[in-house]
Amino acid sequence: MATTILAADAYINASCLDVEDWQASDAARKQRMLNVAGRTLTIAYPKYVIPDAATYEFANVLSILYNDTGRLQRQGTASFGLTGVFNVTFKDGSTGMPYDDLRKFIPQTVLDLIGAENGVKLSKRSAKWTVM
Repeated sequence: MATTILAADAYINASCLDVEDWQASDAARKQRMLNVAGRTLTIAYPKYVIPDAATYEFANVLSILYNDTGRLQRQGTASFGLTGVFNVTFKDGSTGMPYDDLRKFIPQTVLDLIGAENGVKLSKRSAKWTVM
């Protein structure tokens, strides 16, 4: 895997819908997002080759999840606002996304890219036991 910020910028700007948080990030933050995305995907799918495009897609998702507003929510802020300009209230006092398991935020698009690279079908769905 040879991900670069320049290649990530080109891919994300051309292939992703919500790019504002990625574009607003400085080079150091973008590199951290690429590092975390690559590491998370490698740990989650150790048997498969992870294509750069999958890392770029997931890095963009992480930039959205970990933007300034998401950070305030995780820190327990119930609401905030700029008088007459902007107000945000988080529902039911939720503390937002956890820091511990990023794998649950891997979108199906990323799984499709990994699956296509490796000739397999990956899905977040799994068989579960139920009692009736």
